[in-house]
Amino acid sequence: MLLSPRRLLPLAVAVAAVPVLALPAAPSAAASYGTPTITFSAGYLSGAVGATGDPTVGVTVAQSGAPASALTVAASASTKASVARTGDVTVTGGGAARTLAVAAQGVGYTDLTVKVTGLGGKTATRTLHYAASAAVRNSAASRYLTGSSDASAAVDAGGGYVLVGDDESNTLRLYDRNNSGAPVRSWDFSSVLGVSKEIDIEAAARVGDTIYWTGSLGNNKDGKVKPDRHTLFTTRVTGSGADTQLSLTGSYQGLRDDLIAWDSAHGDRYGFAAGAAEGQAPKQVDGFNVEGLEFAPGSSSTAYVGFRAPLTPAVTGGRALLVPVTNFSSLFDGSGTHATIGEPIELDLGGLSVRDVRRNALGQYVIVAGSWAAEDNSAPYALYRWDGRPGSKPVKLLDLPTSDAGAWEAAPDLPDLDAPGARVQLITDNGSADLYGDGTDAKDLTHPEWKKSRSTWFTLG
Repeated sequence: MLLSPRRLLPLAVAVAAVPVLALPAAPSAAASYGTPTITFSAGYLSGAVGATGDPTVGVTVAQSGAPASALTVAASASTKASVARTGDVTVTGGGAARTLAVAAQGVGYTDLTVKVTGLGGKTATRTLHYAASAAVRNSAASRYLTGSSDASAAVDAGGGYVLVGDDESNTLRLYDRNNSGAPVRSWDFSSVLGVSKEIDIEAAARVGDTIYWTGSLGNNKDGKVKPDRHTLFTTRVTGSGADTQLSLTGSYQGLRDDLIAWDSAHGDRYGFAAGAAEGQAPKQVDGFNVEGLEFAPGSSSTAYVGFRAPLTPAVTGGRALLVPVTNFSSLFDGSGTHATIGEPIELDLGGLSVRDVRRNALGQYVIVAGSWAAEDNSAPYALYRWDGRPGSKPVKLLDLPTSDAGAWEAAPDLPDLDAPGARVQLITDNGSADLYGDGTDAKDLTHPEWKKSRSTWFTLG
């Protein structure tokens, strides 16, 4: 039987109608990842057992070929687990920048190995050198100011920040007063002031945008007369809070001589000349050493100069001494004006002397009182309230804790002392403290991140 021509298909057409299946693509080459990198904002970190809000370290990680979010960071080893274990290290943040914190277990030093793990199983490590100090009382209300251990004077900068002077250097530092850590910025006016040694900054007072700073005016600990310690200077404040800036506006080197001359003209009433003589150590009951400065009630020109030594009389149990300088604000204009001295004020602080004095806008005062001799917590400290007027008796607000390292040295500012729940912040000088149990004074530590003073809020009433 013959087929219909319509049923016959050309061979070429039939073949072309068969679908052609595409071959699978060859597998792509595996992604290439570089070795991760890890860097720290600082290679040294300090903490304290039981602390709240200890300093932290910034960690930056990266890996070529991989997003930073894919990298993990954790501690992988500790050379002394009794100080801090790997599990005591926490790293927060998920991008290139992370924050590392350590919860101290005990006093001492350890090296912590911190490892970043990237894609492709590649890793890198970095060592963090960590030091932990002992637990303190009032730890929840305490913060640590790092970079220096010798805080000795402080004034409020506004916006939650504080300016701190140091008695072992001439550096002024700006700190966040509510958080532990390094200064936001710092200033050293030594070259402009023409000093090459430490001024031994011990006190400060602020009026408007002017801060008055004073050295101790005393000899060094070996009894040597050191003229740089006779320096007073003023700084002008611009901005506030974290944006605070300082500029030097004046200086005066004659107050020590003015005080000695006044005392000599008044029958050596307080023995200033003898206490300041070559060979006399300043921190004796009959020595010569200034540690407090604040302005008189309602005045921006008369300042009270507070003495750590001498007591009056210069015996155990003697009274603390404040000397009014009635033209204090006029001493810094370079005119050659000398200080005029008012009638001294003698205060019963229970045998303690002045470590700081501070006035608020309401005319209320507090006096931080401590021993003329103590460098740390080896003698009592107390906080007194006063109205700033001669003849008025100071009233003890509280005894300050002395079981922890550090000497109570500075009160940056005051709240309304009559307000319910009023709190005052005090700062310690830790320079003579053995913070880490190795017999080294904090001021002699090699790394500034391990040097630290402590601030603590105290509730009054």
